[in-house]
Amino acid sequence: MKLTSSLVPLLIWILQCVAAGLAWPSGASRNRTGREVTCREGLEYPHAGICCLNCPAGTYVKHSCSRASERGICETCDFGSYTEHENGLHKCLPCSSCRSDQDLVGQCTSTQNTQCQCMKGLFCLPEQACEVCKTCSKCAEDEEVEKSCTASSNTVCRKKKGSARSSIAGPITAVVLSLMILLLMVILYWKAPTWSKRAVDSCCPGGILMKKSGSDSVETRQNGLNSALEDSVPLQPFIVPSSSQSENEKLRRLIPLNGEESLKKSFDLFEEIDVHYHNRFFRLLGLSDNAITSAESLSVEERVYQLLRVWMEKEGMKADFNTLVEVLLRLNQRLSAENIITRAISNAYYAYEDE
Repeated sequence: MKLTSSLVPLLIWILQCVAAGLAWPSGASRNRTGREVTCREGLEYPHAGICCLNCPAGTYVKHSCSRASERGICETCDFGSYTEHENGLHKCLPCSSCRSDQDLVGQCTSTQNTQCQCMKGLFCLPEQACEVCKTCSKCAEDEEVEKSCTASSNTVCRKKKGSARSSIAGPITAVVLSLMILLLMVILYWKAPTWSKRAVDSCCPGGILMKKSGSDSVETRQNGLNSALEDSVPLQPFIVPSSSQSENEKLRRLIPLNGEESLKKSFDLFEEIDVHYHNRFFRLLGLSDNAITSAESLSVEERVYQLLRVWMEKEGMKADFNTLVEVLLRLNQRLSAENIITRAISNAYYAYEDE
């Protein structure tokens, strides 16, 4: 009797295990997929459903680990290749060569790529992808150099002292001289003998200096001269301000409808981005070249998804869908940004904050 009562809990436990096994959905895999494996960024890389420790800088993964949180076999980079950081790459990155508009400032080593900079007279801003060096600007005639052009910054100019005054001195001087000449002509006319005035009146009928009747005052005559002077100077049109909106117009913010899940689900929408802009897009998001290169072997869809996952883990609580849209607009990919926003709203991932 005691033996039977002790077997009852054991039988119940066995039946529960069997029921749990039968309840597993048909065709479902119990192994985690590559997307479900979350490794520590900068420390580990995924392999066969587990996370292996990265190889040191200057080496690459020759053979991956067989057990989680262990390091596989690492091999030193050959000459002409490198890895700058700890990595999970299966081959080293090839050393790059300086372009024709760049000078060599540092040779490639196993832990550092070739160091190049724009040639003298050219520059490239550090926050931009330096695909081509730009020509340094030259200051205008009324400007002087405040900061000279360098390989990473353009020329900075400032107005010369007194240049504003000298720019308006010419027109003012011309107007003053014209008024003085007219005033002198008026004085000479009224002080001249009567026969001289008649000669002027007879030779210049309809001119500015016409003889008036005795009832006309000096003030009336002067007003006529001023009117003639104003009519001789063409009027300057008003400067019509541009009605175009600013390029930095404030964007309408979107808010997630399902918290962090909305952001994860929206990653597939970014397959819309032109592949030629992928590297610049992820660089602007703050991902390292190693992280970007390590995903090159994946398909376009998997590559975008994986790198956005790395970005989200890197940013943590600061990861925001609006940031991804703003980066697309910085790259002038407005059509892609609008398509992604439309699909994110239609799929009920996001909604406008002001609605």
